[in-house]
Amino acid sequence: MKVRIAVFILGIILCSVVIASAQTVTSTQEDQANVEVTVYNNNLGLIKDTRKITLPTGQGELKFMDVASFINPVTVHAKSLNAPDKFMVLEQNYEYDLIDQDKLLDKYVGKKIKLIDWNPYQDKKEIVEAKLISNNNGQVYEIGNEIYLGHPGVKVLPQLPENLIAKPTLMWLFDNASKESHQLEVSYLTNNISWKADYVLVVNQEDTLGDLSGWVTINNQSGAAYKEAKLKLVAGEVQQVQDELARSRRMMKTEVMELAAAPQFTEQGFFEYHIYDLGRRTTIKDKQTKQISLLEASGIKIQKELLVYGLKSYFVSYYRPQNPKQPVDVYIKFKNSKENQMGMPLPAGVMRLYKEDSAKSLQFIGEDNIEHTPKDEEVKLKVGEAFDVVAERRQVDFQQISDRVYESEWEVTLRNHKQEDIVVEIIEPLYGDWQVISESHPHQKLDAFTIRFDIGVPKDGEVKVKYRIRVRI
Repeated sequence: MKVRIAVFILGIILCSVVIASAQTVTSTQEDQANVEVTVYNNNLGLIKDTRKITLPTGQGELKFMDVASFINPVTVHAKSLNAPDKFMVLEQNYEYDLIDQDKLLDKYVGKKIKLIDWNPYQDKKEIVEAKLISNNNGQVYEIGNEIYLGHPGVKVLPQLPENLIAKPTLMWLFDNASKESHQLEVSYLTNNISWKADYVLVVNQEDTLGDLSGWVTINNQSGAAYKEAKLKLVAGEVQQVQDELARSRRMMKTEVMELAAAPQFTEQGFFEYHIYDLGRRTTIKDKQTKQISLLEASGIKIQKELLVYGLKSYFVSYYRPQNPKQPVDVYIKFKNSKENQMGMPLPAGVMRLYKEDSAKSLQFIGEDNIEHTPKDEEVKLKVGEAFDVVAERRQVDFQQISDRVYESEWEVTLRNHKQEDIVVEIIEPLYGDWQVISESHPHQKLDAFTIRFDIGVPKDGEVKVKYRIRVRI
């Protein structure tokens, strides 16, 4: 009778061991049913990873592998899409103590390992048993009664130490009441994934029309690959606070924002941002830079401007430069409107400009940054400085009428060495109260402290612009 009871108890123990071992489930990327990636401007990504996972009922452990190496663990949220009331995460651990040579050796400090070396003189392997004393800035061994500071040969460990894993893993203690498989959606924020926009504007020979194309460049250094992912890009400056938990909650609320585009991306506004949604799935590999076409627009009406900028300080001091010549800046501008073949919000990025030369060969003529630009707003690009247009500034007279009142007279000479007539704009920023006493050409008041002269200069011609200004600071 006692023997039967002992056998029965032993059977229960063995069954318990089997059941306990069955309670640990491992999920990899092979279980993935869907993945969505939302990438923000500030080196941040929101990952939504949905997997089909069968779990035993009751409490158990789930190893959720193949997550980003740069995951922010406090942002992780897991839920069952098909049985949300039957699955609960009781505890979460993020295991990131990954296997490498130093960590393996650290686990064997104070223990014996084998060193295998090839003896070329005897043409055979030599195996030495050594005790690893230290693994700090090199290995220190005790072999026999002697201490070796390093030793040749391959280091052989008897077994893999515990608590070291090959990939970053989320470890959950769960409680499951469903006998069916779960569609488990796991979302989290990760760093080291970013995107930027780049544009190419091809200008026609008359500098009146342009063809614009835009590209999105995604740089994934997050430590995970996203296969056949649904991709969204968020354009806009999302506020982030220092506290990681508060930041994650704020960012999770913005997950539905999208970006603007034409052929492949669709755009929509959300809150104070814009989201661009790629209309197809794409694979984003780890440590990969991927480019995707964002937009195409042709026949955009553009305008070229030649600008000469002054400084406020010119009008309250003597002006005695060694070289009176000033740069004549070249700008290209256009309106981001539907009437101008555009009208979609443009994410911030670099716009590069090209133009065909006389041999019909496309040449680079300059580039500039653009900010996030809503529809119906103007895009203005500084291309460079004009070669064949010269501007010289000369202070003809300067008087300090009182401690706060100054009066100065100016002559700006514009010379045009091009083969066509041009218009040069002289823009003068001014202090406080100001008054134009006299002028050879009429000015326009741009705002309370800025005036502009639009000066037509004939081909191979010269124009002198004179004006006298009084300012009170």
